[in-house]
Amino acid sequence: MFIVVLGSVLAVMHLFLWLRLVRDTTRPGRVRWALTGSLVALALVLVAALMLPRVIGLADAGWFAWPGYLWFGLAAYLFLVLLVLEPLRFILRRRLDRKSSSATTDVSRRLFLARTGAAVAGVTSVALVGAGTLRALGPPDVLQVPVRLRGLDPALRGFRIAVVSDIHLGPLAGRAHTERLVTMINETTPDLVAVVGDVVDGTVDELGSAVSPLADLVSREGAFFVTGNHEYFVDDTLSWLRELERLGVQPLRNENTLIRRNGAVLNVAGVNDLAGERVDDGPDFDRALAARSPNAPTVLLAHQPVQVEQAAARGVDLQLSGHTHGGQMWPFHYVVRAVQPSLAGLSTVDGTQLYVTRGAGFWGPPMRIGAPPDITVLTLEREP
Repeated sequence: MFIVVLGSVLAVMHLFLWLRLVRDTTRPGRVRWALTGSLVALALVLVAALMLPRVIGLADAGWFAWPGYLWFGLAAYLFLVLLVLEPLRFILRRRLDRKSSSATTDVSRRLFLARTGAAVAGVTSVALVGAGTLRALGPPDVLQVPVRLRGLDPALRGFRIAVVSDIHLGPLAGRAHTERLVTMINETTPDLVAVVGDVVDGTVDELGSAVSPLADLVSREGAFFVTGNHEYFVDDTLSWLRELERLGVQPLRNENTLIRRNGAVLNVAGVNDLAGERVDDGPDFDRALAARSPNAPTVLLAHQPVQVEQAAARGVDLQLSGHTHGGQMWPFHYVVRAVQPSLAGLSTVDGTQLYVTRGAGFWGPPMRIGAPPDITVLTLEREP
């Protein structure tokens, strides 16, 4: 169903682009055929970027994944800008039709109008995509966020949790991306590292080397991981869980652990992602929160913010999530916000605090527009 919907959307989008960028801006002849062929070729490269990596493997996917995904982003913004210009185009064409003195003049004026609109859409879209690509490929922001928790023991005041999510290693992001993130996290000197899902878009054989720098994470209480939906898009989720555990990143699979310091206790729990339900490995909040210390606050790692509803029903104090990418590309964040309780940042849902990181990577088009990537360091304080 996803493939059918995505294919339909892409077909409509490219048809509209052909109408406005090719048919309306050219006369019948070789130029129109050449531009049509170019648009079809770009569409095929995009389809290849979406479909072929799982068939031929990631090692051979880079040469078409980069142009395919860059065109995906550019095509999306061309479509949006042209759509915004559509009412103005309609009004101007009506006026030209009323003032036309001959068929030749009418065609020339229509071509001028269409080419002007295409130029405006092209310049605007290229500028947005260029800036967004630089932002996505650059270092993420490091955010410092204080969080007050009920019942936090004074011995744990100032406890620092580095939160990172949505690294999305795959055909466009590899080992260098992980190395930079690990260096940036270590520079924050965290007490604990929380990796809240969507680390990989491929198998252990393909991405094992790209993930291996996670072994260099340094924190007093260790690094912990929960699955995201993309961990269930690979053929063997268990292989990744074993690999991360080997690297020193402890998976929390519907389970919890106690952090102890100078007699103080902090509950740290994790639940599987909702996508795990398809393979009988979904979230189990009751199991994850069993045997926790009743007098200590609970921090829950859960990939999707929407899981906070069940967390709040069980008295969780703070949930750490990712998944949204902060929307990644404006204005698509409106769609994400419609299905998640929070897009990014700290909020409260039914008495449970929810922190959502925008993620440190990207999925699909390698660009961030209006949603810069981040690593967040949460500093725990006692609620007065």
